[in-house]
Amino acid sequence: MNVLIKLLGLVVGMVAGVAANKALEAIWSKSTGKPAPKDATNLEHSLPGVLLFAFSGGAIGAVIHVLTQRTTKKALNNLQETADEV
Repeated sequence: MNVLIKLLGLVVGMVAGVAANKALEAIWSKSTGKPAPKDATNLEHSLPGVLLFAFSGGAIGAVIHVLTQRTTKKALNNLQETADEV
């Protein structure tokens, strides 16, 4: 059962990451009127814009990672506590 919860946490984290990336791209496009600078080697994108996009994506990814890890740990702890009661 622990493996199942860990796999579920992994899948939820991956799905949340993809959804957050799509949301960040949509917000970037709406606010700047230009597509998100996915290719850092493209010289048409300004360096500050590329850095801001990369920083934002990294920060969002870190937050999602922490939240999914904590939620998975709580689920494992609850499972162990419930198993001890039975």
